[in-house]
Amino acid sequence: MGENHRNLIVILGPTATGKTAVAVRLAKQVGTEIISADSRQVYHGMDIGTGKDLDEYRRAGVVCHLIDLLDPAGEFSVYDYQQAFFSRFGEMRERGLIPVMSGGSGLYIESVLRNYRMAEVPENHLLRRELMPLGMDELKAILLELKPVLHNKTDFTDRERIIRAIEIASRPPEDTPERPEIRPLVIGISCGREELRKKIGERLRKRMDSGMIEEVQGLVNAGIGWERLDRFGLEYRCTGLYLRGEMTRSELIDTLEIRIRRFAKRQMTWFRRMERLGIRIRWFNFGEYENISEYVRNSL
Repeated sequence: MGENHRNLIVILGPTATGKTAVAVRLAKQVGTEIISADSRQVYHGMDIGTGKDLDEYRRAGVVCHLIDLLDPAGEFSVYDYQQAFFSRFGEMRERGLIPVMSGGSGLYIESVLRNYRMAEVPENHLLRRELMPLGMDELKAILLELKPVLHNKTDFTDRERIIRAIEIASRPPEDTPERPEIRPLVIGISCGREELRKKIGERLRKRMDSGMIEEVQGLVNAGIGWERLDRFGLEYRCTGLYLRGEMTRSELIDTLEIRIRRFAKRQMTWFRRMERLGIRIRWFNFGEYENISEYVRNSL
């Protein structure tokens, strides 16, 4: 089918550019629902630090799927996301809706748009016993031999993730079920550098005032360990350091602001890479909603 038969609208972009507001407004205009593409918003009780914006959905009366799926102690992989996305996508298409996918987790978005072929892989206890005595360099060498091209280089930063990646890469290929054909209209939301710096700072201070530290303390009180918090990203990792007395509140804010800006830059690098791989993204500034709306109307 041609480009006028789009069956998915994607709103992506770096953190703090206002993707959620655009997605909510667009979903209400089109008369559809949102499928989140955020790797942390799948967890209950992680609202402020992840920018879940539940009030924004409620005020607009827009349904958002794939948020609040499991407890923070649970694991949710790219495979899990892809399967959950295809399930929601199929159900919404049966109702005649064109879903809006919205988020900044590039790996989640790319797994759908490029239709990664993945299968559910249980733990291989024999393989794990063989890998456990090996050092990081040996594990990295094994993973690169199995999978020379890695989608996710963060596998290299954590021993458990390297072992899990080897486990997945060493499993024989299996037949995978039929996937829906995805014909996306991909819209990127961006800001100028200084504007984005300002947005990141304002949003961070708002989250601090809204109780982000208390949210992280609540996770700790519920039994979530420091190492697990580290894996939830910058806001949770740095707030964990603050709660352990390793930095002051002022240092926490300054550190987060700097690191979130760097994270936004890495997100843009990922999205530019997606473009080089053939995913067409039409970029707009956050303030250009009327142009976004017209582009969608003309493209559907």
